[in-house]
Amino acid sequence: YEVVVICPQMRGYTQAEEKAEGIQIYRHWISGEAGGFIGFFREYATALWGETRLAWRAWRRHRFKIIHLCNPPDLLFLVAWPFKLFGVRVIYDVHDLWPEMFEAKFGKPGLFYWAVRLTERLTYACADVVLATNESVRAVALQRGKKPAEKVFVVRTAPNIPNTELPPDPTLKKGKKFLVGYVGVMGNADGVNYILDAAAHLLHQLGRKDVQFLLMGTGPEYERLLKRREALGLNGCVDMPGRVSDEFLFAALRTMDLGVSSDPKNSYNDHCTMNKVLEYMAFAKPQVMFDLKEGRASAAEAAIYVTDNSAEKLAESIGRLLDDPPGRERKRIRTQLNWEGSVGRMLGAYQVAVPSQVQRKGEDFH
Repeated sequence: YEVVVICPQMRGYTQAEEKAEGIQIYRHWISGEAGGFIGFFREYATALWGETRLAWRAWRRHRFKIIHLCNPPDLLFLVAWPFKLFGVRVIYDVHDLWPEMFEAKFGKPGLFYWAVRLTERLTYACADVVLATNESVRAVALQRGKKPAEKVFVVRTAPNIPNTELPPDPTLKKGKKFLVGYVGVMGNADGVNYILDAAAHLLHQLGRKDVQFLLMGTGPEYERLLKRREALGLNGCVDMPGRVSDEFLFAALRTMDLGVSSDPKNSYNDHCTMNKVLEYMAFAKPQVMFDLKEGRASAAEAAIYVTDNSAEKLAESIGRLLDDPPGRERKRIRTQLNWEGSVGRMLGAYQVAVPSQVQRKGEDFH
């Protein structure tokens, strides 16, 4: 089977067309990562135009049978729906609940919020099959999306676990006793500012000079967070290398004493399965996080949960866990979730979505 990917030109991947590992990739220009309402509008508008143009190019060249689209935003039904006239089936992969994300970023400013709800409803209507990242998202697909249960599959995001037995890299600790790590996006919904404020509280109020922080990732708030780090006097104890290689990431995960998930509690984050939670667990790292519904469902006993969106309480929980080696040891729970376990469920969803003429005679789709 042939696979075609349409995606933005970003993060070093700027070639308009290429073939990698047998997959045909088409890339479109997109405006810079958005930081406000106007920025998001510009980013989504340029993405929608690029994806529509490239979808028709891909159709002319490949005559695809399935469109697998993901969000946010819930606008790709505009790209996909015309192809349904040609018998193309649509799989809607719900990465995030866009109305909840919009509310977390902008509140509920009347008309715009309800427009977001409408686009979500239209995307569900366009979809033949829905993939949900967890049971909370599945419930939304059934209730708000009005999809039948047999058309909604839980396919959990899970790490492709590498060799975790390689040695740690003590140089990442910069001579400190402990290394506290974060990996993920740095946007205004991700709460990395709480980690910086917690680091400042540990250093300046609690006098902890034995803790090094390593915050890996980038995003719309990255430059602002660098300035905040400097303003808080944290340059010596907080490293922010931006986007890192897999080799660096895996070395950091092997080395860190605990991981932090700083996503604040709100109606959006409560429904999200955070990749970082599973990545920490893949390396059997204890973690501290705000008390999110799906975060607790994923981490269970592997984390300390902070009940309020408070940098002070986050700092105190980090310090308490660092000073409790037996407690850290009890929370070294290696996740049983990995991508190999999710593949079968995703292929099952494709089996339901794909029309019979796509299958070869006497052969399973996968």
